[in-house]
Amino acid sequence: MTKIKGVLLSLLTMSMLYSASAHAEETKAEAQMTPIAMSIYLDGQRLQPEVEPINLNGTVLVPMNELFKVQGANLSWNNTNKTVTATKGDTTFTYRIGELTANLNDQTLKLTTAGHITNGYTMIPLRFVTEALGNTVKWDPDTRSIQISSVIDYDTAILWGVNLRNLPSSQSASASLEMLAAGSKVHVIDEVDALWIKVRTPDNKIGYLSAKPKYTDYTSSSLIKMQADELITYGKKYLGKPYVFGASPDQTDTFDCSSFVKRVFEDTLSIELPRVSYDQAKIGKEIGINDLRKGDLLFFTARNLEIGHVAIYAGNDQILHTYSKELGVHIESFGSKWKERFVTARRVF
Repeated sequence: MTKIKGVLLSLLTMSMLYSASAHAEETKAEAQMTPIAMSIYLDGQRLQPEVEPINLNGTVLVPMNELFKVQGANLSWNNTNKTVTATKGDTTFTYRIGELTANLNDQTLKLTTAGHITNGYTMIPLRFVTEALGNTVKWDPDTRSIQISSVIDYDTAILWGVNLRNLPSSQSASASLEMLAAGSKVHVIDEVDALWIKVRTPDNKIGYLSAKPKYTDYTSSSLIKMQADELITYGKKYLGKPYVFGASPDQTDTFDCSSFVKRVFEDTLSIELPRVSYDQAKIGKEIGINDLRKGDLLFFTARNLEIGHVAIYAGNDQILHTYSKELGVHIESFGSKWKERFVTARRVF
């Protein structure tokens, strides 16, 4: 129920432009709208909508961009048919703006008042949508405020003690709000970037945690993509660095294949790998050559060893690695000469 609630609430909060063909109908509806001065709270936290709520024929319509963020759904917009698709976990929700039905996986849901776009903002019938999905909505006439109460899943586990910070940064400008112990749980609100997630704690604190795999069990396809891009971008800063067999992993002036891989993974994602390629090939999950994604480790025969070389898959049939004194760290095609020597691939995040 929480997933369904989060996706639909998030779906109807998205700000979008509307087509010229719908302009006449929207102009007529807008004439019946009256702005309302009120405050809106989600689980005690005040939301900051970009425009004021609106009364349309007795129904309160509200722009809910802040609610979209805290519920954590991923949305895509089809401008041709004015349809938005929201996904969260195993739930997929599709809605065409202006209609009175929406599709939730294989289920059709009916709305009494349609979502409406005005001045570029999507407005939703707040009470109907939230109550239909199990939320409670209370109107306080004394304070002229709407109180929305939801059930939030605190399903992301802390794996390693980590600071909850007030900013998505570990620099001095970011203060620690609390140290979260291993085993505690949080709710992920948003993926800030490859290295930070915005979370809520059970005692209603909101802050930022490191998104590195070491600290929580949270993951998603979008976060993995960002982290893989971050990994390759960081590795490229060493392009041209000299190759020296047996180079120390404690410095960055020279590399061999495995010290390079170890350095890139540790510096970027705090993933600690063994020193040599043979041992690195024992870490993570084995992946077939046809299922590679950016950031996977590729292992090859070399120096008469079953596994004597490692590279990072950089996407688009490219590999990032080092093995040559002439080339140093470089990117090249994952072509036939390497595929003939390929032994295995491992996924470590």
